[in-house]
Amino acid sequence: MPASSLSFYEQLRTVAVAAATGAAKVVTGYAGSRLNDVRTKSSPTDLVSEADRSSEQFIAAFLHDARPDDAVRGEEGTSMAGTSGISWVADPLDGTTNFFFGLPAYSVSVAACADGEPVAGAVVDCSRDEVWSAARGGGALRGTQPCRVAHGRSQLATALVATGFAYRPERRARQAAVVARVISQVRDIRRVGSAALDLCWLADGRYDAFFESGLNEWDWAAGRLICEEAGAAYGALDDGALLVATPELLAPLADLLNRALADTEA
Repeated sequence: MPASSLSFYEQLRTVAVAAATGAAKVVTGYAGSRLNDVRTKSSPTDLVSEADRSSEQFIAAFLHDARPDDAVRGEEGTSMAGTSGISWVADPLDGTTNFFFGLPAYSVSVAACADGEPVAGAVVDCSRDEVWSAARGGGALRGTQPCRVAHGRSQLATALVATGFAYRPERRARQAAVVARVISQVRDIRRVGSAALDLCWLADGRYDAFFESGLNEWDWAAGRLICEEAGAAYGALDDGALLVATPELLAPLADLLNRALADTEA
């Protein structure tokens, strides 16, 4: 990669961190208060609140001021055209259900993409003030310290694997059936409720792998890049689900999950 490209991606990382950090402050400003405007989206369990919308408004305004020629797309409907070739995707509150119920596992995720691939991004754990970031070719950081996946720690039988579930009942039922077939073949399964945090915790060695189907780009763009730059490998399962893991676990876990998927279709 040309040095000029890395320098540019590092600049975008700085913007991503600032946008996500500022939005996290907006989100935490709502924590512990009674939300007055909670609605549903794709299903009765898919919540969106004024905290989500206020966070996205902050991100959109920040990015427009910092990089007015870039495109911006957010989960809650922000859509701004651009001419620079850089497109930002943002999840203003990943883990809204956790936030609504007072569970301290929700985040803000912001990523810059070029040619359809993330090149810089940041995820902020709003409850713990942990900030993960990455620039393509420039490594992954937790705060100012490099983070790495737990390469070589686990085989399939001892792997700690994270996943998530969709909002629609029919998809959740199939995801649960897959987990039921997999859980006895690994150390254990974790379900936290924020895909962005799951990916960052994998990048920081807290998990060995993560998979989930039905994700949108704003769910995974920043987190997947952080994992890549931390040494993870990724691929897609037969149903299109994202699978990210330490390099030695990617192939055996993909095989296990694809066999489980096939069993649920039988």
